[in-house]
Amino acid sequence: MKKQIITFLTFQDDNAEQAMNFYVELFENSKIIDIQRYGKDGPGKEGTLIRAIFELNGKQFICSDSYITHEWTFTPAVSNWVECESEKEIESLFEKLSEDGDIKMPLDNYGFSQRFGFTEDKFGVSWQLNLE
Repeated sequence: MKKQIITFLTFQDDNAEQAMNFYVELFENSKIIDIQRYGKDGPGKEGTLIRAIFELNGKQFICSDSYITHEWTFTPAVSNWVECESEKEIESLFEKLSEDGDIKMPLDNYGFSQRFGFTEDKFGVSWQLNLE
């Protein structure tokens, strides 16, 4: 394989760009690399994302606004694992990612980690935050 494997996030509420901007602001060493938008001739809503490439702490992601309504959406069975470097970092990230989301496991010591939390953000994307 010549290319890395990249996580692709499919949004169905025309909020891919909002989510991408939220993540890029939240994580250090992050940036938007490329954005392609639907035009007035569709098939998606004008201005929404055909595809956007962005990095979170140096790892690439791709996201898109699906103009097709699927029977599926995000699932917590697949999540993003974040290794945090400090108590301050894990608490800040967990607070921001949990806002208007769904906490699956609050920050605590679960035995396998001194500090761990599992949350689904307001866009439906799941995050596991860990502090060794």
